[in-house]
Amino acid sequence: VMVSAEAVYSKCSIEPASPIDFGAMMKGTKKTQVVVLENKGKFSFKFRIYQALEDASALESKSSKQGESAPSATKRSVGGKSKSSTQGRLNLGMFTVSPCSGSISPLGQQKITVECLAGQEGTCEEQLYIDITGR
Repeated sequence: VMVSAEAVYSKCSIEPASPIDFGAMMKGTKKTQVVVLENKGKFSFKFRIYQALEDASALESKSSKQGESAPSATKRSVGGKSKSSTQGRLNLGMFTVSPCSGSISPLGQQKITVECLAGQEGTCEEQLYIDITGR
């Protein structure tokens, strides 16, 4: 009796690599950038995007040690922090991320839109995490 098995884990890529920089923007203007999350593994996985906690450096070092998903930062916007997530959209100050959750089949990809609407003068940076289920 021959018995065999193959152990695999979730494999994914994120393009472009962090950080996403919107550069200088005129007040009242909008820019959009697209991040592509690709499933390079043999099984479907679910993802969820959420705002990093205030102590992101502790989470980042923990994630690096455990091989978990890395943070993706968005830069160059202004405004207070809003943590609301409605109908697949995550609003963070002047940033809007959509979709903020979903499922990706093997060898599939999901385009994630990051939109920046410059409202006030100044610089703002938000840090986001992409959590991959079953990694």
